[in-house]
Amino acid sequence: MGEGPSTAASEAGEAAGGRRGSDAERGRRDAGGGEGDTVASVVRQWRAVHPELNTGPMEVIGRINRCAALLQQAEDAPLRRAGLSRSEFDLLGALRRTGHELTPGELARETFSSGAAVTKRLKQLTERGLIERRGDSRDRRVAHLRLTDAGRDLVDGILPEQLAYETSVLSVLAPEGQGELAALLGDLLSRLESRMGSLRA
Repeated sequence: MGEGPSTAASEAGEAAGGRRGSDAERGRRDAGGGEGDTVASVVRQWRAVHPELNTGPMEVIGRINRCAALLQQAEDAPLRRAGLSRSEFDLLGALRRTGHELTPGELARETFSSGAAVTKRLKQLTERGLIERRGDSRDRRVAHLRLTDAGRDLVDGILPEQLAYETSVLSVLAPEGQGELAALLGDLLSRLESRMGSLRA
């Protein structure tokens, strides 16, 4: 999922564009739910300070950032019991789901991570015997990475438990609400990737 977001740091920047909509539009946004969440409180405070600004972007981006922070704080219990961080599991999962060897650069792209972060995680996972390297016969600077049997067994063993855990976390929303949210987030992500390119953690 990337580095923990700073909701407070992003609020001002996201609020600093456009004019506030009509009273009817503002009422519609307020009625959209979330009046008791922390971002709603922040938005009300900003409206009191700068009533001329449109806080709509903050209501979306602020809530995405806040949800991401709370999910990261949950620490992914099954992964923690296995001694893995989410970022490490993402690397193992990329090797498992693609089904073939990947270079560190390819793993960085697959997991939306920086090259330096991937290098550090690969070192730790290799030392644990979960990933093995194979040098390129034509270019010694290139490494090809694959899961060991222990790595594959770990991923296959923990994935069902992790998915069950995430299902429990999302149970605060009805199934139809989860589907609607997934569709909206998918549409947003697709449009952002088309406009801004792949995001890096």
